[in-house]
Amino acid sequence: MIQKTISPRAWAELLLLSLIWGASFLSIKVALSEIGPLTAVAHRTGWAMLILWAVIAIRRFAVPTDLRVWGAFVIMGLLNNVIPFSLMAWGQLHIETGLTSILNASTAVFGVIAAAVFFADERLTARKAIGVSLGFIGVSTAIGLAAFKDFDIRSLGQLAVIGGTISYALAGVWARKMLGHLKPQVAAAGMLTGASLMTIPAAWLVEGPITLTLHPQTWVAIAYYAVVATAVAYMLYYRVLAMAGSGNLMLCTLMVAPVAIVLGAIILGEALPLRAYVGFTILALGLLVLDGRLFKPLQDRARRA
Repeated sequence: MIQKTISPRAWAELLLLSLIWGASFLSIKVALSEIGPLTAVAHRTGWAMLILWAVIAIRRFAVPTDLRVWGAFVIMGLLNNVIPFSLMAWGQLHIETGLTSILNASTAVFGVIAAAVFFADERLTARKAIGVSLGFIGVSTAIGLAAFKDFDIRSLGQLAVIGGTISYALAGVWARKMLGHLKPQVAAAGMLTGASLMTIPAAWLVEGPITLTLHPQTWVAIAYYAVVATAVAYMLYYRVLAMAGSGNLMLCTLMVAPVAIVLGAIILGEALPLRAYVGFTILALGLLVLDGRLFKPLQDRARRA
C-alpha cells in the first residue's frame, strides 16, 4: 500500500476527526442514561440526515432518482447505521465506553477480510494475514478468556460491539459496489435516510413514542453525537480521505480509542482491566501491519539495494 505524505493541515483534521469520534462514545453513554438504544440511534440518524440534506440543497448537488440507488441507500443504511449503531449502543449499556472503542477498532480488521472475500484486487497477502491474526489476538485479549468461559450479559455486550464492526465491514463492501459513483455527501445523506426509515418506527414500536421532553444533558449528548459526530464527521472524513488517503485514515482508528478511554475515565470514572490495554496494544500493532507503514523502511531499503 502506497502511503500519501500527510500535510500539517491533514494531520490537524485527522486529529480533529479522532477527537470527535472518540468523544462520541461518551455522549452516547450519557444519552443512554435517559433513552433506550433504538431511540438514541433514531435521534442520531434522523438529525444527521436533515443536516446533510440541507447541505446538499445549499450546494445544489444532484439528487438520485433511480429507485435502484435508493434501494442501495436502504441496504447501506442498514449495514452502516442501523445494525452497528444499535448493537454498539446496546453493548454500551453493559460495558465501558473505553472498551467499546477498543473493540470498535477491529472494524479495519474485518474490513480487510470482507474486501478479500468480495474483491479480486484485495487478496489476503501474507502481511495482511499477519495483521488480521494480530487483530484477532488483540480483540480476544481485550475481551478476556473469562468472557468465553463464564458467558454473561457483559460478554454479550462485547459480542454485540464486535457484531457492529462486522456490519461496518460489510457496509464498506456494499458502498464500493453500489455507491462509488455518487458524491460522498449524497451517499451519506441517502444512507442516513434509509436508516431513519427503519430506526424511527423501530424505536417507536420497541421503546415507545419518541419524546422531545428530555433532560438538557441528554439533548447536549444527542446534539453532539448526531450533529458533530455524525453529520459533521462524515463531511470531515471525506475531506481527510482526499488529503491523506485511505491508508493514512487507518491512523484515525488508532487515535479514537485513547480519546474514548481517557474521557470515560475522567468523566465517568471508568476503569478498564489491564488486559484491555494489552489487547488494544496488540490490536494497534495488527492495524499498523495492515497499514503497511511498519514494512516501508524495509521496502525502501530493498528498492535502493
